[in-house]
Amino acid sequence: MDFSLTESEGDLVGLCREFAQKEIATRAPAAWEEARCPTDLLREMGALGLLGMLIPEEWGGIGMSTVGFVAAMEQIGLADQSVAAAWQAHVTIGSLPLYLFGDDAQRERWLRPLAEGRVLGAFGLTEPDAGSDARGITTRAVRRDGGWLINGRKAFISNAGTDMSFGVTLLARTGPGEEERPTYATFVVEKGTPGFTAGPKLRGIGWKGLDTRELFFDDVWVSDDHLVGDPAMGLGQFLRTLEVGRISIAALSLSLTQAVLDLALAYAKQRVQFGRPISEFQAIQFKLADIATELEAARWLTYRAASLRDTGQPFLKEASMAKLKASRVATWAASEAVQIHGGIGYMLDSPVARFYCDAKVLEIGEGTNEIQHVVIARALGC
Repeated sequence: MDFSLTESEGDLVGLCREFAQKEIATRAPAAWEEARCPTDLLREMGALGLLGMLIPEEWGGIGMSTVGFVAAMEQIGLADQSVAAAWQAHVTIGSLPLYLFGDDAQRERWLRPLAEGRVLGAFGLTEPDAGSDARGITTRAVRRDGGWLINGRKAFISNAGTDMSFGVTLLARTGPGEEERPTYATFVVEKGTPGFTAGPKLRGIGWKGLDTRELFFDDVWVSDDHLVGDPAMGLGQFLRTLEVGRISIAALSLSLTQAVLDLALAYAKQRVQFGRPISEFQAIQFKLADIATELEAARWLTYRAASLRDTGQPFLKEASMAKLKASRVATWAASEAVQIHGGIGYMLDSPVARFYCDAKVLEIGEGTNEIQHVVIARALGC
């Protein structure tokens, strides 16, 4: 398969590489240590046109292909995973529901500022008692006074609580009670809407520079024009958006694996034991060779899923396979890279330790790896 980029896409990937190395790699580690979201970097990325990658120019984006987006993600994530996670969440699940299912008025009102990088987008699905079981959400929206009254709570929502956030696009239950099949709808709730509040920034093992919070909805009223798409098809809309999100998490995993491979290789060449660089020892060489090989396998799966989306072919199974494989490789490779570094790799002052902390969530976000197994098995006919 041909995964080559167009000339303009190659230029954009080069722009991402330059910005990542000059700005993100030098400034983001401090934000990670301070557990704050570096919205200054995200605003600068927006000014460069990088926050609307998958949105057509008609709505303020740059219309990048999915393959091009994966290539760009590899460059951003190589510098810092928290910034890359905030960026990919905005570009995919934070923006695509409005593009795929919104009407033109909603796209003009909310999608254009997102695509132009003036605000940051968020996606509200997960709840304290509903994660992998998306149908188990209890946040409800009921018809009231020519609009909708929303009550409920969302958990682990990224990008909704920063000084750059516009609000959240969320999924709420709209249908009948417990005994009948429920229906769901998608709504936009803007920052500052009465009754809409965010909890404190959550503290994770990694992704410390990503702003993740609980969101609360206490008699939040929104007018009918805040309803996105079919009022009975919200769950399907969100699940379709997640298919793209899984490709982005796979791409983020590729970038982390490449980062720890680069760090481990450089360290092995300069670390001397028993009078020789440890890169000359077969045990270390085999670790590095295995990481490089598994990375290449995960990369092909990821780019293939992206290519299928670009050519309009089904890609649900392939996106799940890519996410499953690439995230597994990333967590394993990060552990091997720390092992190669030895004691220094265990210290949080070491760059490889930061990537190690960031790795585990890749097996959890955008659908746990267990859910990816379910998706793949169903696609096989199980």
